[in-house]
Amino acid sequence: MEFSAHFRLEVRVTPADVGKRVSVRRLREDPPEGEKFTDTVGVLTSWDDGVLLITRRSGESVRIPESALVAGKVVPAAPARRKGPAASYEELARVAARAWQPVERERLGEWELRAAAGFTRRANSVLPLGDPGVPLDDALSLVREWYAARGLPAYVQTATGAAGTQELLCAELEARGWEREVTAEMWIGALAPIGDLPGQGPDRPVVLAREADEAWLGRYQRKGVSGVALEVLGSGPSVWFATVPGAEPGIPAAIGRCVIDGRWAGFAAVEVDPSLRRQGLATTVMTALARRALSEGASAAWLQVEADNAGARALYARMGFTAHHAYHHYLGPAATDGGASAGADDRVGRLPGGEIGGEIGGEIGGGATERYRSV
Repeated sequence: MEFSAHFRLEVRVTPADVGKRVSVRRLREDPPEGEKFTDTVGVLTSWDDGVLLITRRSGESVRIPESALVAGKVVPAAPARRKGPAASYEELARVAARAWQPVERERLGEWELRAAAGFTRRANSVLPLGDPGVPLDDALSLVREWYAARGLPAYVQTATGAAGTQELLCAELEARGWEREVTAEMWIGALAPIGDLPGQGPDRPVVLAREADEAWLGRYQRKGVSGVALEVLGSGPSVWFATVPGAEPGIPAAIGRCVIDGRWAGFAAVEVDPSLRRQGLATTVMTALARRALSEGASAAWLQVEADNAGARALYARMGFTAHHAYHHYLGPAATDGGASAGADDRVGRLPGGEIGGEIGGEIGGGATERYRSV
């Protein structure tokens, strides 16, 4: 915090700083003993009617009465990275989009509307990288019409927590009744250390293939994969599917997917038979895929993981990954009023029997597989 020459805290934030990253200290409403103040760091997304709205890295919005402020200042747009590859949000967003492509897309200015018959939010949401070319209310109306014409709820994918992310857009969506349903994080790291991990043993060979065969799909969390889903799974500049055969023919012990795109290798769908967990199979899969990516010239790695997926986060941290930014899917108001809301399901629309679909990993050891993949 800033101090004056007389050692008094100062508020050096004004409404003119909306859109900037700030750090503020305020009085607690009902403070515990000895905890009179609390600090908030994030992007100042509005300052109206005596109330500040600050969006934290996680996407959480914090409302702070102006009267409660005791100190504040503008801080750098994003903390400096101490290790791992340097990357902008826009670069990572475009790389991730190329690794999980829709079957239908349309431009709205610099926004991209994506659809894939409801298979996963990422392939059925707007990627708003830039200006839609029309006022925001008009753009959101066009978005809702476009998805409604396809029998899908309208989603917008946004990001927070890094330079160039979309805290202001998140605040605008929330002000218009859009509901944030899912939050995950993009993690990045150097690729070589993953490829340098101990190799697979003869009892745990990893088979790499350009297409997902029936055995791979049998281990994949989402059952009954459609032709559209297969098209999405197979999309990307250079796609590899990894399989660790199980004790029984046709039933893999573990699987994984990697998309190689220039210097980047993106990992997803790393799933392990729950009866074989804690044996290093997820690491074995990722090491084999990393070595393939290194042979194609990649040097950096990325993946996506849920904030509450403790097992996956611990694994990836040990491999040298760190969080770069958070990303979110906002559901349009029409779908929250009893329409085709995805709710807790990853598929757009409810899956038969209430099954929770899965680009989202999350519950390691839950369901049919141990899952390390994410949104």
